Amino acid sequence: MNQNGGEDKVENGYDPEDDRNHNHDNGKLKDLGELSVERLFEDQEVPSWRKQLTVRAFVVSFMLSILFCFIVMKLNLTTGIIPSLNVSAGLLGFFFVNTWTKLLRKSGLLKQPFTRQENTVIQTCVVASSGIAFSGGFGSYLFGMSEEIAKQSSNTHDFKNPSLVWIIGFLFVVSFLGLFSVVPLRKIMVIDFKLTYPSGTATALLINSFHTPQGAKLAKKQVRELGKFFTFSFFWGFFQWFYTAADNCGFVSFPSLGLKAYKYKFYFDFSATYVGVGMICPYIVNISVLLGGILSWGLMWPLIEKRKGDWYPAELSDTSLHGIQGYRVFIAIAMILGDGLYNFLKVLGRTIIGLYYQFKYKGVSSDLPTADHSSQVSSEVSYDDKRRTQLFLKDQIPAWFAIGGYVAIAAISTAILPHIFHQLKWYYILVIYIFAPTLAFCNAYGCGLTDWSLASTYGKLAIFTIGAWAGASHGGVLAGLAACGVMMNIVSTASDLMQDFKTGYLTLASPRSMFVSQVIGTAMGCVISPCVFWLFYKAFELGVPGSQYPAPNAVVYRNMALLGVEGFSSLPDNCLKLCFGFFAAAVLINLIKDSVDKRWGRFIPLPMAMAIPFYLGSYFAIDMCLGSLILFVWEKINKAKADAFGPAVASGLICGDGIWTLPASILSLAGVKPPICMKFLSRGTNARVDKFLGN
Repeated sequence: MNQNGGEDKVENGYDPEDDRNHNHDNGKLKDLGELSVERLFEDQEVPSWRKQLTVRAFVVSFMLSILFCFIVMKLNLTTGIIPSLNVSAGLLGFFFVNTWTKLLRKSGLLKQPFTRQENTVIQTCVVASSGIAFSGGFGSYLFGMSEEIAKQSSNTHDFKNPSLVWIIGFLFVVSFLGLFSVVPLRKIMVIDFKLTYPSGTATALLINSFHTPQGAKLAKKQVRELGKFFTFSFFWGFFQWFYTAADNCGFVSFPSLGLKAYKYKFYFDFSATYVGVGMICPYIVNISVLLGGILSWGLMWPLIEKRKGDWYPAELSDTSLHGIQGYRVFIAIAMILGDGLYNFLKVLGRTIIGLYYQFKYKGVSSDLPTADHSSQVSSEVSYDDKRRTQLFLKDQIPAWFAIGGYVAIAAISTAILPHIFHQLKWYYILVIYIFAPTLAFCNAYGCGLTDWSLASTYGKLAIFTIGAWAGASHGGVLAGLAACGVMMNIVSTASDLMQDFKTGYLTLASPRSMFVSQVIGTAMGCVISPCVFWLFYKAFELGVPGSQYPAPNAVVYRNMALLGVEGFSSLPDNCLKLCFGFFAAAVLINLIKDSVDKRWGRFIPLPMAMAIPFYLGSYFAIDMCLGSLILFVWEKINKAKADAFGPAVASGLICGDGIWTLPASILSLAGVKPPICMKFLSRGTNARVDKFLGN
């Protein structure tokens, strides 16, 4: 999954200024960067694009896709913060296929060695598949259509409950357009413009390092560490399950900072997942989330609660959007929109300026360096560029194929979508598809410059424009949410594919194999992700405030759609003023962050990360900060080991806890309930309970 800016930047846990979630072996990668990488692989034959697409690669990709879909789905439905899983995908792909080939080699049955191109195909397929779990909107726009989320808003009649059939159909007709929209631009983006795509470049460096002798040894050690913490995390989840016989039972409700702090969502919930997420996310993300929790649940909500009966009716429940919940949700939305709008304008401005200079100085800078420089490094770099460019241009994807594919899928989609969502008229869809290639290009280009994909920002733009166009009386809420899904899938997969083209360029993987792998991975995701979501949907309470899976972004997206069609009339008193204030604050914080020196700017919090706990609370922020603390201490003790094994340990914690949800879901569906409820009571409450039980 690509690392993104604005909301996506926080969700995917990447800061371009902090590459520790990618460069887990800085020394090795630095050496590879300084020497000619392709000289190291000069004796290895590059397999044809068809040979890069092996059966074993897609078998491994399918297994890893299931694992990663569970992880992403769990994160989607809890906090919405999703770290980069590229490293885990590349590392586990290397481990499984390398083990497979070793066994075949010993038995004399090995026909094709494991190459870095095949490793790239696996990584691309897995990330494309698990990416659908995010862009499919299971924790945001798609689940925001449901009756459960509609009950929490003032609009309770416009809803569409999830169904496996229509979800799979919807994803199949909207998830492939983005792939075709930018295929004709791959040479311009990667070779002519020489866009960096930091995530794609970092992933390529990792895969290249795995397949050198030293890198292979390191990768095996990393996989061992990942396996240890995977096992620990899985069995820790299994152990915790025994104590969760009812709501608010178990370690997740442990009032580790006291009962008063627990009431205001300040406690450590013993989640291995979010400790791992904290180890991968940059420090500033984790600190920002904690600051947001302190500002909201530690200061603002207790003060606003004192205005009960004045600012909002005293008889309203804590979950009513006309009461305290309205402040929690809409102030968070204001910060998200402020941060998203700022980053959208910033990346758009950089895109326009970058394009201007690309075309103005095209004749000056587009030539590749030649091999006759006196510098050895220049000569080696030139050799790499020539070799990569030669193979990147070898397997062309015809422009007529991409354009024809886009038009054909757009036509099918325009005909089918109104049957899935009758509120989404065919002419709304047609307008989206006319503008989508331009927005997909802007997103892919901006991502190449900054590593920020603004997919969710374009999705919110569709919510407001299509929702307002349809109007409240014609199902504008559902039309806006469905349009968000169409737009998000197009621009998200476009930037993902271009990142993969950059990775393939640097590992000599064919553009055709990259494209086919992305298509197969997307198709896998269109089936696996809905099935995984359906398990969660049937086994757990989703979207209920205070539940194990509250799906906070679903509430946020639903209320954005309501704002788009109904305006601000339903907000509690003074909520609009606070929203304007926090919107302006988000813009101002970003302006300050970008205007000061980078040395100081990295200490300024991220408004998007601060907004997430406004609705949920700070419990997961404490988990994430503990992960940061573990990594910080580890780096102080032994930085080389922390850099090399930190991401592997974090991935093990996330993967083990994430995959435990599969047996937990099956147990729940089978009606098997945990035997024990572990609860914590105050001394006075405990005395009353004992007295009651005694009587």
